[in-house]
Amino acid sequence: MRRVAIQSFSHIGICVSDLAVSQAFYENVLGFKHLFSAELGAEIEKTMELPGCEFTSCLLARPDLLIELLAYKQPAVIGDGNRAPMNRLGLTHLCFRVEAADDLAELAVQYGGTFHRETLSELVGWGEGGTSIFSLHLTDPDGTRIECIVNQPNMAESAKALF
Repeated sequence: MRRVAIQSFSHIGICVSDLAVSQAFYENVLGFKHLFSAELGAEIEKTMELPGCEFTSCLLARPDLLIELLAYKQPAVIGDGNRAPMNRLGLTHLCFRVEAADDLAELAVQYGGTFHRETLSELVGWGEGGTSIFSLHLTDPDGTRIECIVNQPNMAESAKALF
């Protein structure tokens, strides 16, 4: 097998309409902590593919994941903030293993998100120890889907065995 020169996963970037609101959501609902923020623009506009861009990059961390909240000053953000269909090409959602999804409902709403109880699904026998997996979605203040999955075996541990 050919070796690929990837060192490790870095982060997921999420464009936000209001940095303070989104940062509060990710910290208080999903347990992220602020790592650092930077004001960026001309030095990274080629990578961003947005000539003349100016934005704040806010990196938030969990022990298992880093996300970058991108809050643009120039150009204005685009999109309507509604959940994108799950069959739209590209990134569809973030997913977290949780003890109980209902525990996050009140927090999600309190911090500007939405709890979508109508998305609850049960996968009988697929969970840890033959239990059911329960899965449903929250959305952040800008409509980014966040799947909450209960009783899912820790697939990260299984993945490590592949390497």
